[in-house]
Amino acid sequence: MNRRTLLGAALAGAVAAPALASGTARAADPGPSVTRTGTTTLDGQAIFFVSYDGLVNNNSFQKNGLLTYKGHQYAVWYTADRNAVVGRRALGASTWSTVKVGHTLRYNDSHNVISMGVSKVDGRLHLNMDSHSDGFTYVKSAAGLMDDPAGLSWTASRFGAPQSTLDGLALTSQFTYPQFVSAPDGKLQLSYRVAVSGNGRNALAEYDGAKWTNLGEWSGSTGTYTSEHGSSTARNMYLHGIDYDVNGRLHSFFTWREQNGAVMCSGGGITNHDTGYVYSDDRGRTWRNNAGTVVGVTGGSDKVSVTDAGLVVDPLNPDHSLMNQESQSTDSAGRPHAIISYVPGRFGQCTTNYVADRTANGRAFHVRKNASGAWQKTEIPVPLGSSQRTKLVLDKYDNAYAVFPFGRIAGASKTSGYTDWKLLFDGSGLNAFGEVVVDETRVAQDGVLSVMYQEKSSGTTPSALHVADFRLPA
Repeated sequence: MNRRTLLGAALAGAVAAPALASGTARAADPGPSVTRTGTTTLDGQAIFFVSYDGLVNNNSFQKNGLLTYKGHQYAVWYTADRNAVVGRRALGASTWSTVKVGHTLRYNDSHNVISMGVSKVDGRLHLNMDSHSDGFTYVKSAAGLMDDPAGLSWTASRFGAPQSTLDGLALTSQFTYPQFVSAPDGKLQLSYRVAVSGNGRNALAEYDGAKWTNLGEWSGSTGTYTSEHGSSTARNMYLHGIDYDVNGRLHSFFTWREQNGAVMCSGGGITNHDTGYVYSDDRGRTWRNNAGTVVGVTGGSDKVSVTDAGLVVDPLNPDHSLMNQESQSTDSAGRPHAIISYVPGRFGQCTTNYVADRTANGRAFHVRKNASGAWQKTEIPVPLGSSQRTKLVLDKYDNAYAVFPFGRIAGASKTSGYTDWKLLFDGSGLNAFGEVVVDETRVAQDGVLSVMYQEKSSGTTPSALHVADFRLPA
């Protein structure tokens, strides 16, 4: 590749010789562990169809398909008859109460997930669903529903009618990938993509308790990217996530996907390349690269672009089937961590079938910023055995957990500098199809890792949808 930044080169060196622990944890801090404490069933017959190698109820990029707030856990899915449903249970309860929200899934497209968000400013639950480069459906609850789950009944009457706008705010006619994130000031933000794969832009909207405001686009699709094989002049930035840390900084890892397949060594691969990173200290209004230089302004003419310097933290050309929209998190000090995955060069320098090659030889890697500010990367010694994505979770001790397809869980300790990755749970007994959805919010609240998964099926035969709970170190 002809554009390896100094930052990327520094990371490449760290891969070859992983550093030791970035900080000294208390001697009493335990390492990673998972203890399965139970499984509940959301739906014995949830909708099942395979599209883009995934399921509409279990695409790991949906944020959030499962979340916890004020002692209750919430889940969203589509039933066998295509109804959008939201469920609620008290933490530790074995049964879920469910309501239909008045919308039915339009297409057999696994992109058309349901995502949830909570606006802390007024205690509402928000749902955005059923979109892939077209219109979306939006539903919100009555104010205060999330603040008083014990006192307010869980009924359809608590939810407003489905809308094709955000309370009258029309965003774009080509909408995909809704991700809600709660801002430190209590407002709720919605991240989404405008336009289409290979030629799209990331954008933000914000809800303040009274109205939605479109903040605008912040990543650009223009500029020329050149590999050793050819060039491309259009692309989109795929986010690994968008998350606030404990200090209020907003972080996002990403990959670029080029529109022109000429950048690849083989037409059977995928045009994703490079792992990049940006952050914002003003709730997504301006974006900075790792060095702190402003590289984009939301709603302005200056967008984060493939030609901007200092974005790449792990350089990789488009020949290794790098996955988009994997996973990220931040630790107790506010440092960013990510999971990325691809086919390492030791298996060849040209993937020719990204599904088959990732399934046979794909590996996941833990990328993080250490206490000295340097980027480090560690291969996780668990073969993917799948073309799909892995989720990242950090516990109260900053131990890292990778939740692989089929519900397998690996862990690494902070005290080792995240060099001691090992398999902690092999997925036995789950019969999970592939990608799973993780409750990103519950771990910090009660030290439990909740994983939503759907059982394997065939064709379009409905199958059971479950939530498995794992206790993490206390």
